[in-house]
Amino acid sequence: MEKPRVRVYTDYKSPFAYIANKRLFEIEQEFGVELEWFPYTLRIPEFMGTVEERTPHFWRKVRYSYMDARRLANAQGLTLKGPRRIYNGFCASAGMLFAQRNGFFRPYHNTVFRKFWNHELDIDELPEISAIVTSLGGSAADYEAYVHGDARADHDRIIDEAETLGVFGVPTMVFNGELFWGTDRIDMLVERIKDPGSIATALGSRHRK
Repeated sequence: MEKPRVRVYTDYKSPFAYIANKRLFEIEQEFGVELEWFPYTLRIPEFMGTVEERTPHFWRKVRYSYMDARRLANAQGLTLKGPRRIYNGFCASAGMLFAQRNGFFRPYHNTVFRKFWNHELDIDELPEISAIVTSLGGSAADYEAYVHGDARADHDRIIDEAETLGVFGVPTMVFNGELFWGTDRIDMLVERIKDPGSIATALGSRHRK
């Protein structure tokens, strides 16, 4: 029988996406689901506004969010250092797609998250991502050819498809067409995996309101 599938949209520059990894990989093992990982590379100015537009209220929210993320990261023994600037992350996202196609997604995924949040990696620097690919047994030349070739079209198609589904942030999990955004919705995802029929009840209750 085919395994149930959960789409996971993630971004290496999101602290909450980093924190979600441990529980999501546990779910994969515990419930026998297949996780399908996709990059959803956040466009920070669109997502958060330009730096010049940000209000004191916004910065209070940002400081709290990073404090909260550090608490959750510390509970997992993870280091979470605040980003040094606004990143794009396309090179790292392209690396994710390349690693999946070449059989080393999990070590790539873990390494990029760990190094970025320890200030050991610039996810916008192609040579730095190439070095990780090489360290994991991949071809830097093939990876760079992919970045300069089909990667942008593949990446943008994934983003467009995600937004058609309703994705707007990370981590977002999609199971049986239902979206779950954020680390605090992973338990709800688990309930759906245990009882896939419960989505009909949930959606029916929503429509009756």
